[in-house]
Amino acid sequence: MRVLVIGSGAREHALCVALQSDPEVTALACAPGNAGTAVIAQAFPVDAADPMAVTALAADFRADLVVIGPEVPLVAGVADAVRDAGTACFGPSQQAAQIEGSKAFAKHVMTAAGVPTARFWAVGGPAELETALDEAGAPYVVKDDGLAAGKGVLVTSDRAAAVAHGHAVLDAGHPVLIEEFLDGPEVSLFALTDGTTVVPLLPAQDHKRRDDGDEGPNTGGMGAYAPLPWAPADLVDTVLATVLQPTVDEMARRGEPFSGLLYAGLALTSRGVRVVEFNARFGDPETQVVLPLLETPLAGLLHAAATGTLAEQPPLRWRDGAAVTVVVAASGYPERPRTGDPVTGADADGVLHAGTVVGPDGLVHSAGGRVLAVTAVGPDLAAARQAAYERVAAVRLAGAHWRTDIALAAVEGRVTAG
Repeated sequence: MRVLVIGSGAREHALCVALQSDPEVTALACAPGNAGTAVIAQAFPVDAADPMAVTALAADFRADLVVIGPEVPLVAGVADAVRDAGTACFGPSQQAAQIEGSKAFAKHVMTAAGVPTARFWAVGGPAELETALDEAGAPYVVKDDGLAAGKGVLVTSDRAAAVAHGHAVLDAGHPVLIEEFLDGPEVSLFALTDGTTVVPLLPAQDHKRRDDGDEGPNTGGMGAYAPLPWAPADLVDTVLATVLQPTVDEMARRGEPFSGLLYAGLALTSRGVRVVEFNARFGDPETQVVLPLLETPLAGLLHAAATGTLAEQPPLRWRDGAAVTVVVAASGYPERPRTGDPVTGADADGVLHAGTVVGPDGLVHSAGGRVLAVTAVGPDLAAARQAAYERVAAVRLAGAHWRTDIALAAVEGRVTAG
């Protein structure tokens, strides 16, 4: 199988690592890729959000399967164009990708499917904003209704800050979603689906805030771990029955079947599981800890999801142990990340590239806010965490920032569900 991965982050690097180890994969490319993916996959310059450009590249590469990593190409309809040209593509259609592209759309799908989620108020203008905040009450959850790379959400008890964030989103031309606050720990659960069959993967937990102790601004994710030793034993079965399968069935009923990766962001509240959000692709950085634990070869699974044959696949096989990834971010991230700094130690085992390029000097340089995702697998969560931070210590990037407490609360038994 010849596989073309679209994207340039650590998620795509993790996908390439998993695909490279699959004996069925005879050729692998990543476009546009980064300095890390270029070591294990052919690199091609492409505008990932241009449907015609990606389709042409897939034809030139003679791809048997195209795997679209980021959300922006999906919302732009890249998967539709690739499929229309006759190439199998892992990723939902433009219509189905609205489940991430519009939080209000996702809420309407959940309501129709009977999926448990937070109450919400769709806000189209400043006058509605104050009323919605009054009805929701503190703590306030104010979301950009469109794509915001994980950084469009503000959770605060400060009414003025909530109003200011809502106005900023409206001023940018986006609708706002106000939600009731959900208590309890958050969980990310990925599921492969071909539009009918749904196959859940291992649950993981992301750390969204920039600083230790879940302080600081929201980011695209500062680290993750899997599995979750504190999660209820029946969590995956419960979410499959009450969230994932009903959502896929409702999308099919609407004539907008969802195939690809359905990502459920969940809160395990005192009242049970509630959906915080849906994404239409593998999450970053959770992919970096889920895929290293997957023993089943990846390419066949993605191809089955893309071609409607997922029900024919045998049950997934998982490795024992745990995985932890720690994001090394650039100085100034997320507001004004500094780029162009040299990075050393980025070629070590377990180091996945997120925002890197090879400079004219032949060295790796930072090229984004999240620069690396340093990952390790161990026999248990504590061992994986220690190994990940040992690898982080070997990386050099001027002004780099990373959290020192990824997975720490879980290791110390301080996370409880519900």
